[in-house]
Amino acid sequence: MIDKRVSGAEEAVNDIPDHAILMLGGFGLCGIPENTIQALLKKGVKGLTCISNNAGVDDFGIGLLLQTRQVKKMIASYVGENAEFERQLLSGELEVELIPQGTLAERCRAGGAGIPAFFTPAGVGTEVAEGKETRIFNGKTYLMEHWLRADFSIVKAWKGDYAGNLIYRGTARNFNPMMATAGNITIAEVEELVPPGALDPNQIHTPGIFVHRIFQGKHYEKRIEQRTISK
Repeated sequence: MIDKRVSGAEEAVNDIPDHAILMLGGFGLCGIPENTIQALLKKGVKGLTCISNNAGVDDFGIGLLLQTRQVKKMIASYVGENAEFERQLLSGELEVELIPQGTLAERCRAGGAGIPAFFTPAGVGTEVAEGKETRIFNGKTYLMEHWLRADFSIVKAWKGDYAGNLIYRGTARNFNPMMATAGNITIAEVEELVPPGALDPNQIHTPGIFVHRIFQGKHYEKRIEQRTISK
């Protein structure tokens, strides 16, 4: 067994260079790699291309990296909760590629599965289709989309072991499993890090073969993006 533990987030991101392509797991503010984002913020790495379902909020998640101008390009699906993202987009400071949510998930999955392209009906007849090949299957038009891969995939799980096997919890089992397979180097932060054999093999969502570095995170805020309560 290869022990893939590192001391923490700062060691995990130590070799991430400027202009790297990063995948960051999570959905909204659920299941995001909070500790690793803080380490990237502290490291000051710049010119990043970030592939994520969303761009966080102004003062949390990827929104922190946007505030410090560390992100050059966002490849995302939903960005409606971040005023700074909007400002940078409208001013031309930030490159943005918006992708239908299912297509984004499948492009990440395809990157991990070694499938360079696939066809989907999502986006046909819209701006999403501009410059892309289309084909007709069974009388219906489909759009060709290419895989997404990253220099580093950064994911967050509930539990993991020293070998990198991961278990996600609840909604955090969203983009994290696909992205974990699609990076040249995958970094996983977990709430609980346990010895080999402590996880039920039948419950593992990401096998350790995909993970290169793992550490136990600290101080998870788990912020609620839209808090709605009764009067």
